[in-house]
Amino acid sequence: MSVCEILYPEINENGKPKLGGLMDPRQGVIDRRSRCQTCAGTIADCPGHFGHLELSKPVYHVGFLPKVLKVLRCVCFYCSRLLVNKNSTKVEAALAKTKYSCRKRLTTIYDLCKVKRICEGIEKSPEQLAVDRGELVEENGEDSQQAKAPTGCGRYQPSYKRVGLEVIAEWKKTNEEMQEKKMTLSAERVLEILKGISDEDAITLGFHPKYSRPDWMIIQVLPVPPLSVRPAVVTFGNARNQDDLTYKLADIIKANIQLRQNEQTGSATHIVAEDLRLLQYHVATLFDNEIPGLPKATHKSGRPLKSLKQRLKGKEGRIRGNLMGKRVDFSGRTVITPDPNLALDELGVPKTIAQNLTVPELVTPFNLDILQDLVNRGDSHYPGAKYIIRDNGARVDLRYHPRLSDLHLQIGYTVERHMRDNDIVIFNRQPTLHKMSMMGHRVRVLPWSTFRLNLSVTTPYNADFDGDEMNLHLPQSQEAKAEILELCMIPRMILTPQANRPVMGIVQDTLTACRKLTKRDVFIDRATMFDLLMLLPKWNGKMPIPTIVKPKPLWTGKQLFSMIIPGNVNLIRTHSTHPDDEDNGPYKWISPGDTKVLIEHGQLLSGILCKKTLGASAGSLMHIVTLELGCYIAASFYSDIQVVVNTWLLTEGHSIGIGDTIADQATYLEIKDTIHRAKQDVIDVIERAHNDELEATPGNTLRDTFENSVNRILNDARDKTGASAQRSLSEFNNFKAMVVAGSKGSKINISQVIACVGQQNVEGKRIPFGFRHRTLPHFIKDDYGPESRGFVENSYLAGLTPSEFFFHTMGGREGLIDTAVKTAET
Repeated sequence: MSVCEILYPEINENGKPKLGGLMDPRQGVIDRRSRCQTCAGTIADCPGHFGHLELSKPVYHVGFLPKVLKVLRCVCFYCSRLLVNKNSTKVEAALAKTKYSCRKRLTTIYDLCKVKRICEGIEKSPEQLAVDRGELVEENGEDSQQAKAPTGCGRYQPSYKRVGLEVIAEWKKTNEEMQEKKMTLSAERVLEILKGISDEDAITLGFHPKYSRPDWMIIQVLPVPPLSVRPAVVTFGNARNQDDLTYKLADIIKANIQLRQNEQTGSATHIVAEDLRLLQYHVATLFDNEIPGLPKATHKSGRPLKSLKQRLKGKEGRIRGNLMGKRVDFSGRTVITPDPNLALDELGVPKTIAQNLTVPELVTPFNLDILQDLVNRGDSHYPGAKYIIRDNGARVDLRYHPRLSDLHLQIGYTVERHMRDNDIVIFNRQPTLHKMSMMGHRVRVLPWSTFRLNLSVTTPYNADFDGDEMNLHLPQSQEAKAEILELCMIPRMILTPQANRPVMGIVQDTLTACRKLTKRDVFIDRATMFDLLMLLPKWNGKMPIPTIVKPKPLWTGKQLFSMIIPGNVNLIRTHSTHPDDEDNGPYKWISPGDTKVLIEHGQLLSGILCKKTLGASAGSLMHIVTLELGCYIAASFYSDIQVVVNTWLLTEGHSIGIGDTIADQATYLEIKDTIHRAKQDVIDVIERAHNDELEATPGNTLRDTFENSVNRILNDARDKTGASAQRSLSEFNNFKAMVVAGSKGSKINISQVIACVGQQNVEGKRIPFGFRHRTLPHFIKDDYGPESRGFVENSYLAGLTPSEFFFHTMGGREGLIDTAVKTAET
C-alpha cells in the first residue's frame, strides 16, 4: 500500500519538496503545475498515495485500546492461552450462537473469561468429555493420562485498568515472592501477549488469523495519509499553511527520531520512557484529539488541532456534513407566499431565479430552431440560455460572447437554457421530516421575488407565510426528471401510505366559503353563475336546470359545487354539527339541519360541506376522488374548488369584527352568575378544608384532594360559561362560521374570547407560590382562592386585570419553553 517511507519532519529542501519528507512528491500532486511521481497523474487524476513511518517502539492505537483491554482479560498474561476451556459446553454454545457476528462473539467470550483469576486451560481429556456425553470409549493407557493434565500455566492473572494512554496490570495474589504487585504495561509487552495468541484462540475470540490478528491492534508502522487528505493552503503572497495532520505527523516523526537516538546512545531508562510516552501521545492525538483526561494537542496560537476522528464525526463532519447532506448547485431559496390561483402542483418562481438556474438540453432536429432562438437571445434576455457545450466538451459562455448571432448550433451540442414554465422541480421545506417535505412541482415563472404556492400543499410541508423560506432544486438530467414525474409529483403525494389518508385538503378561506356556499339558503343568479362557470376548466358549456325558475332563474350553491365534482362519485358523510341520535330516528335520510352529506353520481344532494368532507381525513371526498378517479383528476379537483369557490366568496364576503365577539345581555348575566357560583363553591371547599371536614379521596393526599376539587369546580365553570357563549351566537356569526367549517378556531377560543379565559396552569398545577406563602405581593398570605392561584375570570374581550395578565403570561411562557425544548430534542 505504501509508496515511500517518511523519514524526515521537514517539508522542503532548497525550495523543493524533500524526498522522504512530509510532502514527498511520490505521495501525490503538490501544486497545479506538477505531476505525481507515482502515477504521473495531474491534480485532477491522482487520488494520492499512502506512505509509511517505522516506529522505534510499538504504541497503542487509541481507537483499539478498549478492545485490547478486552482481549487481555480473555487470555493468560504469561502463556497467552484462552482463560476458559474451549471444549466446555458454555463456550461451544457461545460459538454456535455467534457464528455470524464476531463482535458479539468477543463480548460473549469476554463475559465468560472476565471472572477467571487463574490460567487453567483444559482439565478434562477428550475421552473424559466423551464419557460425560455418555459415549463408550476404549481405555488407551498413557495417552489418556497425558491429555488429562491441565494445559494452562496455572498462574494468577492480573486485573487491567486504563489510565489515560497507559494500561496498568495489578495482581491480587502474586505468583512468586519477588514479583511486583502492580506494573505499567508497555505496548511492547502487550504486543508479545497478543502475538502469542494461537490461531484457534483468535477465531474463538472473534478474530480472523488471516485478516484480523489481535496483535495488529498495536501500531508498529504508522500509515502516512496521502497529500490529497492533508493539502497545504496557499495564503496571500506565497506562504503555505500546512494542514493540521501534517503538523501532527511532523511531531510524531520528531518524537520517533528522538526516541531512536536515545535508545541507540543508551540513555537512562526514565528518559527513554518519557520519549515513548511523548510518541504515544502524538500518535493518539493524530487519531483523536478529544481523549478524556488528556490535554488537547494545540497550535502555537492555542487552537486545538483537528484530528482524524473530528474530521469524521458530528454534524459538520465528513459523514453528516459532506456525504449524507451537502451544498448543491442548481438550487434556489427565497420566502414563500400564497397564491390561490395556482394549480395544486404549480409553483410560482420569481423571474430572477428562473433566469439564473439552467437546464441542459440536447440539440436534436426537433428542437434545433427553438434552442437557436434561445441562444440568440443570450443570458441577459429571458427566456434565453447561458452556455453552449460543444460535442468535444468545450464550453461557450453566452454572457461574454461578442456576437451571439454568429453561434450556430449543431445536432449533438448541449444548450444550458433558462428555467421556463412547466419545467419540473423539487420543492423542499426544512426540517425534512417525511417524504412529503420534498415534492415535485411544475414551474410557473411569475414577476416579483417570492416562491408562490397553492394553499393546500402547505399542510404536508407544514409551511405558513409568516416569513418561511423554502428551497427549490432543478433536476439536471432526463433520468432525474423522469423519477420526479413518476415518484414525487404532488398528485402522487395526495395519499400517504403511512396512514392511508390524504395529506392535503381544502383549507382556510376556501373551506369557510365551501361551508357558506353549500348552505340551504344560498342562491346564485344567472350572471354570477356564468362568471363562475367560466373559471371552471372542465365545464362543457351545459347549464343545469335552475332550482328556481320564476320570477328569475336561481341556482343553489350545491348545484354549483356538483358541477365542480368530477365523474361518478358516491359518498355519505356528516357535517361537524351532525347530532349523533339522528341516524337512528325518522330523519336518517332527510336531515332537518342539513347535516348529512349525500353525494350520488357526482351530484351533491344534501348536506353542508365542512372539514369532515373536504379535509385531509380518511374517507373524505378527496380520498374517494383520488382512489376512484386517479390522483391527477383529484389534483385538478382541488384547484377547481379553490378558483371557483374563492371567486364566489369575493361576491359574498366574509369578514370578522368585534361585533362577532359580543354576546347578548342575558348571556353575560348567566356567565357572571356561573362564575360567582363557582367562586362561592371554592370558598366552601376551602372552609371545609380549614375545618378538617374534607376527606381525602383514595390514593390522594388531603392537599391533592383539595386541589382536584377546586380544579374541577373552576373547569366546570369555564366549560359552562363557554357553552352558554356559543349558544348565544347566531347562525350568521363569522367567528362561529369558521369554527363550524373547521378552517380556523375552536370552541375553546370562542368561550375564552366571550366568556372567561379560565384557570392558568404551570407544570399541570395552579400557579404556585413564588413569594412567601403567596403568588404575588398583591394578595394576602395563604390565599388559596381562585383569583390568587391564577383563575382568570375575565374574557379576552373584557380584558385581563394586571395580576390575571401576569398569571396568563406565566402559563404562556411555559408553553413557549416546552416547544423550544421539544424541537431541540427531536
